[in-house]
Amino acid sequence: MKRSAGIVPFRIRNGTPEVYLIHMGGPYWKNKERSWSVVKGEIEEGEDLFAAARREFHEETGQSVEGELIDLGEIKGSGKILRVWAVRAEPSTRIASNTFTIEWPPGSGRQATFPEADRAAWFDLERAREVLAAYQEPLVDRLEEALRRRGIIPPR
Repeated sequence: MKRSAGIVPFRIRNGTPEVYLIHMGGPYWKNKERSWSVVKGEIEEGEDLFAAARREFHEETGQSVEGELIDLGEIKGSGKILRVWAVRAEPSTRIASNTFTIEWPPGSGRQATFPEADRAAWFDLERAREVLAAYQEPLVDRLEEALRRRGIIPPR
């Protein structure tokens, strides 16, 4: 099974945690529900998991994030195992993403280039659960639990 690694920045606004997500680019995701994702990507042969997560964050946003890491563990989905860390940081929603090229429209013989991520935004945890690719939803629960354990947000 392929492995991916990612980073989800978070911030606290008026006592409410928010997460930074990207909207997946390209024509397949244009009008789909649950088309937002943590910033993530495949691990290259022999690459350290966290190094891969940092590289992918830079490739898909044009930015870097620093800070204390919160390990959110692994989840399975989309035929991959995804390892994710959270970090308290405030990257800009103005991104500069790398691109990919596919035949578009299918069967046309024409190649088209699209950004891997076409935009970024901040979401409170409730809204993040609604827009995230469904298999990533448990990451929000894990982050919320971790923030409560650390006293960053109050217990329920």
